[in-house]
Amino acid sequence: MTLESPSITEMAVALGLDWIVIDAEHGHLDWNEIVNHIRATVRSDTVALVRLAERNIALVKRALDIGADGIVIPWIETAEQLQEAVSFAHYPPRGMRGIGAERATGWGQCFSEHVHEANANVLVVPMIESVRAGANIQEIVAVDGVELFLIGPADFASSAGFAGQWDVPGVAEQLLTIKDAICAAGKHCGLITTSDANLLERRSQGFRMLGLARIAVSCCGAFTRRWPWSGAIGG
Repeated sequence: MTLESPSITEMAVALGLDWIVIDAEHGHLDWNEIVNHIRATVRSDTVALVRLAERNIALVKRALDIGADGIVIPWIETAEQLQEAVSFAHYPPRGMRGIGAERATGWGQCFSEHVHEANANVLVVPMIESVRAGANIQEIVAVDGVELFLIGPADFASSAGFAGQWDVPGVAEQLLTIKDAICAAGKHCGLITTSDANLLERRSQGFRMLGLARIAVSCCGAFTRRWPWSGAIGG
């Protein structure tokens, strides 16, 4: 979600999409617009993730306090960076997240219930989008508290010296190797696809969180199918 109108998210919910990512890394959405997208997913099975601009405890806390189901953290390159991000998203003693009287706690009415539920269910989704991250993938996938990874093909290609390109020969094979390492660790991997045909190809390769840069009516069936990981994370 990169546009302001929460009606777009309402359409996603009405179509039964498993998840949305509200993009607070690129573009111009402000926090009022972000919270309105999140509100549009209330009482639905559509998971609302906020893609943050950086690995920052203040941004993590704000996104979760206003009710996001999880966060997408860009440019994770080491296990230590991911461990820090996980700690930002969990309440003590496991993490460093502060407790606020915002939407997530029912405006302060359900502190204890929310803390228990949030620590058990919050999604921390790292983005693997550099050659350095790929080299460290075995250590990264061993971090506890993470079950889902997103690959960024464009940034990965850029870090390999192919700025502005996507599925570059050589790089494409590296991305599949990274996906295999993630899956071998019992975790799941996703990415954005470029067409209906590419979505089907990526699904056959073992990717399980699939998005399209554009949405076409013909691919709604692929979006609405429930993947194995989706039942585990809830709405």
